[in-house]
Amino acid sequence: MNTRYPIVLVHGLAMKDTFFMKSWGRIDRLLRIQGYTVYKSDVDGFGTVAGNAAQLKAEIEGILRETGAEKVNLIAHSKGGLDAKYMIQQLDMADRVASLTTLCTPHRGTPIASFILRFPKAAVKYVAFWVNTAYRILGDKAPDSFTACEELQRTHSLEEETVNVANGVMCQSFSAAVRPGERTADFVMAVPLLFSRFLEKDRLTDGMVPRDSAIFGVYRGDCLDGSVSHTQIVDFMVRGKKRDKIYAFYSALCEELVQAGF
Repeated sequence: MNTRYPIVLVHGLAMKDTFFMKSWGRIDRLLRIQGYTVYKSDVDGFGTVAGNAAQLKAEIEGILRETGAEKVNLIAHSKGGLDAKYMIQQLDMADRVASLTTLCTPHRGTPIASFILRFPKAAVKYVAFWVNTAYRILGDKAPDSFTACEELQRTHSLEEETVNVANGVMCQSFSAAVRPGERTADFVMAVPLLFSRFLEKDRLTDGMVPRDSAIFGVYRGDCLDGSVSHTQIVDFMVRGKKRDKIYAFYSALCEELVQAGF
């Protein structure tokens, strides 16, 4: 079983493949075992949208040369969805992308970024300097965490997206949510979740991205029925039955791409 076009997993903000972190956990290996042709992006963890889009374009062009395929299917998590959208829209890649599936992508920003930018600019830039330094060590080519944060500021604009089925790219989106009263056992997202709920009041959120911000193209709802956090959906710090459900989600998603002829 395989899709018509290779699948490229595009990671989000702060994620890198290092000795202590895997940007997609075991998801890519699981899909390969099931027979899919899968690649992972290696764009900057703290790059700007435009900078990461250029890196992603170069990676995809390399994949197309290697496989002989005409297009790719993109599955993008978090900010990776913004990078992919920019690449399609601004870098003339619409004819090289068959489908774009965004997972928990802040299409209308995240309140966490807006909250961070309330602090004095000098303080934020000081922290950003050390974040950039750390990520250069981890392999980022041009980290710019301050600009990346600015690009992720919360907006409630409902302006129509320009990437859609009409221009030849099948676009769909999924959200995730940690529901009040349900536990995720995700200590990594505990503080962001607390701030997100405070800042967004009654809106459901995955700890980083409110549900309404994740809507793009054909909105498919939440990835899972139960609580799942922003990082858990990419197999980070998740165990047991929930991990199995996450794997089942990706398997079903790829099977849908097969059935749709992608």
